[in-house]
Amino acid sequence: MPLTGKPVLAYSKPVSRDNRRDVMDELYRAIADPTRRAILDELVDRDGQSLFELCARLAMKHGISLTRQAISQHLQVLEAARLVESRKEGRYKFHWFNRAPLAELAERWPIADEEDAHAENKRDKRAGG
Repeated sequence: MPLTGKPVLAYSKPVSRDNRRDVMDELYRAIADPTRRAILDELVDRDGQSLFELCARLAMKHGISLTRQAISQHLQVLEAARLVESRKEGRYKFHWFNRAPLAELAERWPIADEEDAHAENKRDKRAGG
């Protein structure tokens, strides 16, 4: 905890878009927290929500009753990981889920379809037995 007494979450550093490792680190850090995953779930259900709407939905549907400031800090981490995009309109800030970083993750480690997995499993059995 820094000298100010605020949690480290309040001091998240901006992501360097030039460094893929930093981007991936931020992505994993962002999705590691269950509250942030719940925020993403809510944005998948209904994009374009304000902070007030997100707080209300998190409390009602997930039993997460954090302050608006705490939820705002979680949103900052999600924005640093590029999982959330926001736009300010007047006094309100609206948030949208951005699937692109998760697609990049899937491209990095593609999931084989069932046929590929079955053929690979057969090869492994033959090599071992």
